[in-house]
Amino acid sequence: MKALEFRRNVPRFAAARLAGSLTPGRGASVGPLRLADLEPPTAPGPDWVRVRPRLSGICGSDLATIDGRSARYFEPLVSFPFVPGHEVVGDLDDGTRMVLEPVLGCVSRNLAPTCDPCSAGHLGNCEHTTFGDLEPGIQTGSCHDTGGGWATAFSAHPSQLHPVDDSFSDESAVMVEPTACAVHAAILAGVPDGAVVTVLGAGTLGLLTIAALRTFANPRTIVATARYPSQRRLAAELGADLVVEPDDVRRAVRRATGSRAVSLAVDDGAVDRLSGGTDVVVDCVGSSASLTDALAITRPRGRIVLVGMPASVSLELTPLWHREIELVGAYTYGTETLPDGSTARTFDLAAGLVRAADLGRLVSATYPLHRYRDALEHAAAAGRRGAVKVAFDLRDEKEREALMEMSK
Repeated sequence: MKALEFRRNVPRFAAARLAGSLTPGRGASVGPLRLADLEPPTAPGPDWVRVRPRLSGICGSDLATIDGRSARYFEPLVSFPFVPGHEVVGDLDDGTRMVLEPVLGCVSRNLAPTCDPCSAGHLGNCEHTTFGDLEPGIQTGSCHDTGGGWATAFSAHPSQLHPVDDSFSDESAVMVEPTACAVHAAILAGVPDGAVVTVLGAGTLGLLTIAALRTFANPRTIVATARYPSQRRLAAELGADLVVEPDDVRRAVRRATGSRAVSLAVDDGAVDRLSGGTDVVVDCVGSSASLTDALAITRPRGRIVLVGMPASVSLELTPLWHREIELVGAYTYGTETLPDGSTARTFDLAAGLVRAADLGRLVSATYPLHRYRDALEHAAAAGRRGAVKVAFDLRDEKEREALMEMSK
């Protein structure tokens, strides 16, 4: 089968880091990623099934890995070589179309009893990501034993699979996984009714978070930052009341909340920090600059939800201490507790939001697997090029493999 395989190779990883720092996405051309002919995946257990991807998305964490920017924190939580790809819609051998919930928790690892987070439905917080019947891996796409979505086939446990309604296009279906991340973040944010919320970043995750906040919370005002015209337009369409350039977010929040400026930066006159601020910030970037902005615009005893995957950052944390700001992370999904006390699977909530907001339209471009270098550079420059989600299209790849099998 054809697959994009990522191997442990320190010199190539260093080359990818250098190339990616010059041109985002260029790490695919010089790094440890390669297009390979691999043996079809062997099921890790008797219940496992084979999935043949139709579309497989490219996300920010994938790009960080390809460009050598991912944190060393993840090194013991992956197993080499692995096939990336966790945003997947694909077919089982019987033709059933499925969306993948990629987290590898206790059930997929054949561990009993399950850990407390898995028992509570919080699969992303599983305590056993390096144990059980599988090699280490926090999710499909980072585990050697399972394979991943950037291939013509991979293995999945039935607990990871969600049937796709026939009325869903493949483009809508591949958006369910990233939308589930946004839904989890919006619910975890605990937005008070009538609050002011600020979303930093308007890439895929930022746009989806805006839509999720409008659906699962009741804020008075959503302020969003967006760097490019297409991002600004989509942010407004999906529910942002005020969309500004990243450099203008402090002024915008000051106006939206009636806060005062405590000090002004001499160089450009920008507000340095505010007396009050926004009730909740959802940071969908995860950089030193975005977290510094978040700390500057969050009111005392407000909340910052970190959704964008950070690496190493440099921060002045005095405002976190002085203003008693709460900083929480939001990773993946599982089971959500809704305001009325009921519970629901995050993927079910996400599928409903994808349908209601027509989020399949955010799939801007697709590429065959053999054009992976072009695909990854496009994804890394998505905002600048007017795109949102870029995905690999393996539907033709499957047809070619079927013809090859018939010709044997």
